Amino acid sequence: MAGVSTFNSFICKTFSQTPKPQLISKNSIGITTKKSNSFPRKSVSVYGSNNNKTIFRTQAGVGDDDEWGTEKPQVDGEVEGVKVAVAEAELEPTKEPTEVDLLKKALIDSLYGTDRGLKASSETRAEIIELITELEAQNPTPAPTEALTLLNGKWILVYTSFVGLFPLLARGTLPLVKVEEISQTINSVDFSVQNSVKFSGPLATTSLITNAKFEVRSPIRVQIKFEEGIIGTPQLTDSIVLPESVDVLGQKIDLSPLKGLFTSLQDTASSVAKTISNQPPFKFPITSDNAQSWLLTTYLDEELRISRGDGGSVFVLVKEGSSLLTP
Repeated sequence: MAGVSTFNSFICKTFSQTPKPQLISKNSIGITTKKSNSFPRKSVSVYGSNNNKTIFRTQAGVGDDDEWGTEKPQVDGEVEGVKVAVAEAELEPTKEPTEVDLLKKALIDSLYGTDRGLKASSETRAEIIELITELEAQNPTPAPTEALTLLNGKWILVYTSFVGLFPLLARGTLPLVKVEEISQTINSVDFSVQNSVKFSGPLATTSLITNAKFEVRSPIRVQIKFEEGIIGTPQLTDSIVLPESVDVLGQKIDLSPLKGLFTSLQDTASSVAKTISNQPPFKFPITSDNAQSWLLTTYLDEELRISRGDGGSVFVLVKEGSSLLTP
């Protein structure tokens, strides 16, 4: 009788077709192995399951002197003349979303198309506030100022009811300028807060930054004092792409005669961009006694933060890199 020590150390001449594996209950222990005409074969079958683990038994062997396929009994997990290998494949159970997960998803979905709250209808605002209230009732961090590591990092503003920001967001105030991002970066080591607004226009991008310090006043409240403002150096676009033509009221207008003019403008813009880019950002101190604010953190986890400020304004922020920011 010949045997093999591993699965792949035998020479295959042909393979016999084996039936489809059948799922067997964990109490059905044992494997019946048949050999036919001493041909080598290998088969894999599902043997059982236990504690979210599926057990697979792989068996391989070669024929012995019995060429008529006599059945061999199993002995301690090994069939005479056949080596049996057992492998367990871990099957992780599917994680069901919690009520908080569903609330967060519903909140993010309701913010779609609101432009951080600027374009939200009264009905949408009511729905958003209701979801926020439900999340606040299930806040997993009841004392956020005692869990400052969770507050650390860059948070992207996705919604606010603070009307003071609406003129900034409205394009009518700054023609052709778009607010790309509003964010808040918190550093609990030096108790600093940096608010940033990034703007983009047809030929340039820039940012407006305010630096502040915060003090813990209660388990959910911090006092913020603004110290410095920074206007970032504009980064001009050094290339202007002119289309071949444009459609105006259904009529196509050829722009190719203007390419020479735009080439000249492009060279000028490139020269200006290099000059301005070498200038440092413009910084100015904030010394007003009124340059203070307080903020209540009413919900906080690893990816979502809800805060309430002066006058009952609400702010919804998502941690940078979170899947909640993915459309």
